[in-house]
Amino acid sequence: MSEEITLGPLRINLIRKGVKNVHLTVHPPDGRVTLVAPQSTRTEVARAYAISKLAWIRQQQETLKAQARETPRQFLERESHELWGRRHLMIVVEADVKPFVKLNHKRITLSVRPGHDMAKRAEVMHAWHMSLLHALVQELIAKWEPKLGVHVSGYFLQRMKTKWGSCNHRAGNIRLNTELVKKPKDLVEYVVLHEMLHLLEPKHSDRFVALIDQYWPQWRESRAELNALPLGHQSWSE
Repeated sequence: MSEEITLGPLRINLIRKGVKNVHLTVHPPDGRVTLVAPQSTRTEVARAYAISKLAWIRQQQETLKAQARETPRQFLERESHELWGRRHLMIVVEADVKPFVKLNHKRITLSVRPGHDMAKRAEVMHAWHMSLLHALVQELIAKWEPKLGVHVSGYFLQRMKTKWGSCNHRAGNIRLNTELVKKPKDLVEYVVLHEMLHLLEPKHSDRFVALIDQYWPQWRESRAELNALPLGHQSWSE
């Protein structure tokens, strides 16, 4: 059950769930606010709690507004590209061979056929990114399956505008945002673990918090770091 609390220009989505504690969240990239409260919480009590947190809410929204945004890449010589949380310089080579991408220290060499436009260059880079992300995700799933006692029936990599990942508990599969290839590997692991834990607990309940506290105690720091990194030019969130 949900309703909306209005505090001047601020609108807060109040959601009552089977939780023990109140959870207030300011979501990137637009700063929308949700307040999850126990089922028995009265609206006026939730409203009073939100008022007590107004300064914090505004601070979080200002932080998101000032957060750096990545400009669209054009795949040109000496352009910078993020990979696993590090900035790399792009070198473009035109050769009449099958296009490929090669990583050498802090340089990414993109080899394309003469005359290939930006769309084709983007396609080649995306395919390379997917190969890297597939390899890491498979490794992470294999690492955490025996520890959690779960089985991931399948995973999907796709462009996602509003989340870093999602889990279909009934089907046993997870989906991950392709933008994760630009983030540090430990943060990718945090997202993979987060979604795999939903196979044990579908909702963001107190049990889920207890589970992630157990397996990734630094999850709050990881979440904050993930959301503090530059956003893609299409506004991404967790």
